Amino acid sequence: MASILMLSGDDHSVVLPSIGLLPHRVKTIPAEPASLVRAPSAEVVIVDARTDLAQAKALCRILQTTGMSSALMVVVTEGGMAALNSEWGFDDVILSHAGPAEVDARIRLALTREAAKPGSEMIQSSGVVIDEVSYQAKVNGRALDLTFKEFELLRFLVAHPSRVFTREQLLSEVWGYDYFGGTRTVDVHVRRLRAKLGDMESLIGTVRNVGYRFAVIDEHAAESSAPATTAKLAAEN
Repeated sequence: MASILMLSGDDHSVVLPSIGLLPHRVKTIPAEPASLVRAPSAEVVIVDARTDLAQAKALCRILQTTGMSSALMVVVTEGGMAALNSEWGFDDVILSHAGPAEVDARIRLALTREAAKPGSEMIQSSGVVIDEVSYQAKVNGRALDLTFKEFELLRFLVAHPSRVFTREQLLSEVWGYDYFGGTRTVDVHVRRLRAKLGDMESLIGTVRNVGYRFAVIDEHAAESSAPATTAKLAAEN
């Protein structure tokens, strides 16, 4: 599930109807430069280019000059496709009548490409996005207020999804060989991380008598599968 900022034109119609059938978190604001001043952060920005192509192109170029790290997409009608070119600077284009499966696939691919861009230091899995440059972490688009070690622990686990690590391994990888504290430190930080993950605390699972692992879930079905995932991981504790 991704956090999406939709920049909508002034015709008051729904920009991309099928996105309402998907679990993504969508915030819609007017497609105007002034609206960007206090726009919330998002993993994907979608610009409405169905009617005013010139304004949409200008908005895309403004977004690019700000150096934003979000994936940039535009929504057009079939008639508007002819006006698109590399000068727009978008990552992908979606036809306004595209179905939910296509829209979801394009969003996921755009996020993957954004993370793979040169200079991009992003790690993401199961709705958690780690920005190694800015030392920020988000879960389903919500920013997490983490201490340095909490961030480092979460970053390490997310970078190795599904792999089980003992407390000793985590202590060595995150705190370093010269750390003299005991493995109880790992337990304390895991407990704090789970509390800050909130409804997604089950992403950090306990493997009895071994250690911890970061769970991999189907992001498309994250909301519907969360209770089952929680129950499964709780059984391991």
